[in-house]
Amino acid sequence: MLYAILCYHDEKVVESWTGEEDAAVLAKREQVTGKLAEQGRLGPAARLTYTAEAVTVRMGRQPVVTDGPFAETKEQLLGFYVLDCENIDEAVRIAKEIGRDETVTFEVRPVRLYKPAGEVRQAAKSAAS
Repeated sequence: MLYAILCYHDEKVVESWTGEEDAAVLAKREQVTGKLAEQGRLGPAARLTYTAEAVTVRMGRQPVVTDGPFAETKEQLLGFYVLDCENIDEAVRIAKEIGRDETVTFEVRPVRLYKPAGEVRQAAKSAAS
């Protein structure tokens, strides 16, 4: 079964990290996700740009497009992993391992439909900085 692990954090906190602090967090996570990739269990993982760069599309009779985040919340969705796990307990265990020693929230949710992407590439300029 595939599970999505959605990563939530206060983006103002993440934005305040130095390049070295950010790299350290990603390197720590790579210790877990690298093993999963070697096992063929890691699907796509993405780091999203900040919510100020987002738009929301609300469907109805006439679609409405608005600027900014889709929810008023202290933490924002900053990225996600898709993992192949035996069950939700295993996905929760891996989420705990990925976020060890951090103040981060992960939402673990079964994936109903999965269509893998062709080529993975860095799409946003701000993701490089």
